[in-house]
Amino acid sequence: MSRQVHSAPKGLRLGIRLSQRQHDLLQDASRAKGTTVSDFVLQHATRAAEQVLADRRLFRLFPQNWEAFVDALDRPERELPRLRAPMQEPTVLDTA
Repeated sequence: MSRQVHSAPKGLRLGIRLSQRQHDLLQDASRAKGTTVSDFVLQHATRAAEQVLADRRLFRLFPQNWEAFVDALDRPERELPRLRAPMQEPTVLDTA
């Protein structure tokens, strides 16, 4: 899903304001990753943007597949008892 950040020449700039604490944090993190602050911020901001938009992307289907997809969406939900049981058992987070 993630595109290579360095795949095209960069010609645009993005300016942001940040606190000293945020600046220091980004510098420390980029140093830890062995990259520049700009590359670190661009890589992580791009990944976050892709995740936000992932469910809003265009997808294409052949007409017969589209009909099957729409039919599946229009069908009423069905009970799946084998899936209900694990969802009702306490997890490690409930007992911690």
